[in-house]
Parts: sequence; C-alpha cells; structure tokens
Amino acid sequence: SPPELLLLTSFLLHMEEGHAIPTRLVCDNRLIQKYIGEAKVMEKKVGQCQALPTLSCPAMLPLVDFSLHQWKSKSNESKRQEILCDLALLVGAMVEAQGQVTQDCGAEQLSQLHRHANFFFRLLQTFSWEAGPGGPGCSPRFMEQTHITSIFLTYRQLVQGKLRFFFHDLAKDLCK
Repeated sequence: SPPELLLLTSFLLHMEEGHAIPTRLVCDNRLIQKYIGEAKVMEKKVGQCQALPTLSCPAMLPLVDFSLHQWKSKSNESKRQEILCDLALLVGAMVEAQGQVTQDCGAEQLSQLHRHANFFFRLLQTFSWEAGPGGPGCSPRFMEQTHITSIFLTYRQLVQGKLRFFFHDLAKDLCK
C-alpha cells in the first residue's frame, strides 16, 4: 500500500553506502518516536473495538522485556537476531488472530499492525555487518495469550524497548 511503499522508499534512499542500514531511521530519533506513537495509537484503537473475540487458540507472544545491562553486553548482530525472532513470533500470532477476527474494527487494526511488524521484520533482514557469524537460532521466551489486545501491547513494548535501544546503539557508530 502507498504509505508502506513511501516508508520503504524513504529508508532505501537514506542507506549508508556499503551498509544495508538505513541511516536516517537510525540517526533521526524522531522516526522511531513516530513508530512508537503509531504503536500506541493502534493499541488504543483496538482497545476501543467493541466485543473483540477471545482467541480460541492462544497466541504465542514473545516476552520482550529485557535487562538493559545484559542488552548492552550483546553484539548488534545478536540484538538484531533477537528482535527478528520476537517479530517472527509476533507476526505468527497476528496471522492466527486475523483468521479468528471477523469484526471490521479488530480486523482492520490487526491488518495495520501486521504491515508495521512485517515492515520492521523485512527491514532488519536487510541489515548487514561485514564480519561476524550469524546470531543464535530462534528460541525466544514466550507466553500464551487469548486476548487480541495483548498482541498490540507486545508490539508496542517491542518497538518502545528493544527496537528503540537497538537503533540507539547503531546510531553511536553510524551517526558521528
């Protein structure tokens, strides 16, 4: 859709030569704040939907809390892999929920959330570092939830936490 295409084009135009990292996203803190704001709006809107169903099959949501001390000790590649694993689990939960929500309000919000999470998933897949092996395989910690609003809460926490700190850490190297 046009807004996502515009975002992707904007990021691709601001990539640093030699690195598959969109420097504008990393260096302009206003962009991540915009995504945090959008996550909050989506969470609020879905909370206002009337009579959202309880999921018949619980969604497996990543536990996205983290220790800042432990986070700082990880390599950027490990952080990227961890966020990718969290996003993969979250996108899977969204897809499952989309199959169970027929109400317009909830379905529309889930669709928008799915686009946003998929955007970050694809974006993080393009990041590259010259040296260093790939991170560990996916084995994220998770919880099972039957409330659709939990999916939105988890996404907001992921963007507000790990993703924001990841971009902050990248900015130290890229934005001198």
